[in-house]
Amino acid sequence: MRAIGNFLWFILGGVLMGLAWWFAGVLAFITIVGIPWAKACFVIGQFSFFPFGKEAISRKELHQKDDIGTGAAGLLGNIIWFICAGVWLAIGHVCSALACFITIIGFPFGIQHLKLAGIALAPIGKTIVTKEVAEAARKANAQAAVAALRRSA
Repeated sequence: MRAIGNFLWFILGGVLMGLAWWFAGVLAFITIVGIPWAKACFVIGQFSFFPFGKEAISRKELHQKDDIGTGAAGLLGNIIWFICAGVWLAIGHVCSALACFITIIGFPFGIQHLKLAGIALAPIGKTIVTKEVAEAARKANAQAAVAALRRSA
């Protein structure tokens, strides 16, 4: 089912938003200073081409520790990203979502565009994994939180 969803997504407009992400990545890469944002653009662009069966989660949630992209530097990077490109990519995804919501068949695609619009606003500190990996990471975090609560009680 994921393969069918990804195929339909790609030919019915996903390719356009994926290329928009890659275009933003090329522009960021040309500036040299924007190389960290360019890397995120290329990863999320690939995700934008074939989003079904995958999910964007925080690297902190995945690895259970902070890194440069999930701390204060990541916040600053996301603010700069939002001003320079994030808002425009998010608007593109929201417009695509509205077009998808015109038909009942387009609803899953519209929902996926809205998820991508959220990622477009703040991509730094996120990584793309399969839904199963994301679920396992959340379960491990919940188990760690319960264990910490039990120790403190």
